[in-house]
Amino acid sequence: MPVPHRRIRGKLHYTSDKLGREGVERGREYFTITVAGDGRRTLRAYTEIDDAPNVMRDVTLSLAPNWQPEDAFVRLQVGDRFMGSSWFRFTPTIAECEGFTAAEGRISQRWSLTQPLQGFGTHPIQADAWITSMVPESAGTAAGEYDNILMCSLDHRGATGPMIMKFERAVKLRFVGRETITVKAGTFDALHYRFAETTDDGSGETCNEPGKHPPYDMWCTADGDRVCLLAYVTGYMMTRYELVEYECSEAAD
Repeated sequence: MPVPHRRIRGKLHYTSDKLGREGVERGREYFTITVAGDGRRTLRAYTEIDDAPNVMRDVTLSLAPNWQPEDAFVRLQVGDRFMGSSWFRFTPTIAECEGFTAAEGRISQRWSLTQPLQGFGTHPIQADAWITSMVPESAGTAAGEYDNILMCSLDHRGATGPMIMKFERAVKLRFVGRETITVKAGTFDALHYRFAETTDDGSGETCNEPGKHPPYDMWCTADGDRVCLLAYVTGYMMTRYELVEYECSEAAD
């Protein structure tokens, strides 16, 4: 039988850039993306972070054709122990969560929205790549500030919750430009973005300020699917993420 949707499968390799640990594997991410005929897309991602306490995360995230989040599921284990499991749903006027966490017990959240949500952070690197859809492709502009984003955890490793949370300050994100890059999975036309909670001016300086995320560079495919190709975080984190496996099957009529 013909398959009416497109499927994308990939694997990201997590490594360290820290002095003395350069290139050491510290985790991995396996993901599958399905793109329906109407443009809706769903990410199914399983991520592992080996650094103690180790993190294991299962995520399902679905977006509307305009890249706005519709629903999600996140299950989290930290230190090989259950942390939480939650379901999320988004409409133009409300964000809701039903879940259970080891710290809070049974949770039920309803957040009013003044406009449709632009992004929902679930912490797989591939999910971060989708958040770049908020930014116009106008190279050379200063970082824009985006506050219409919710998260399932504010921890930099996503190791809390999961529940609806919001940054106290807007996320800074800019489009750097179009590039062609080669990773282990192949050579791709790419879109380059930079996330930063700092007053980053492009000087290349990194941030070690507690509670603030250091500059985070991300390259994703320029083919409309925004598959993460390469990413790295500087500052105190010093981590790198590279696409090492990639497979795409087109829909069959």
